[in-house]
Amino acid sequence: MRRSSSSGFTLLEVLVALVIVGTALGASLRAVGSLTQNSAGLRASMMATWSAENRLVQLSLARVYPAIGKQTYECPQGDIKLMCEEAVIATANPRFRRVEVSVYDQANPERRIIKLAQVLSP
Repeated sequence: MRRSSSSGFTLLEVLVALVIVGTALGASLRAVGSLTQNSAGLRASMMATWSAENRLVQLSLARVYPAIGKQTYECPQGDIKLMCEEAVIATANPRFRRVEVSVYDQANPERRIIKLAQVLSP
């Protein structure tokens, strides 16, 4: 009497396959987490750029010669709380002023997100 060999996987083959699938899933989860974190950073950078550009355009359209000095004010965009620091600096030509707007994360004031500069004339 011949014994028929059963077709199927051995326990060792199943365990190896599970290790391979588990490793692939772990790498996929790390990649998705990294993409999500990068997306949040890009969104914050875009919102900070809008805040700085808004202030520079506002000064340009006002046609007011800004006084030399620094000021800090809140400049939130959407649900992101931001702080803007505006510095007006004299230039070599007295008819022009350099305006620098730095945008910081309000939760972490040491972290500057962006800095934009523009030269204005009266």
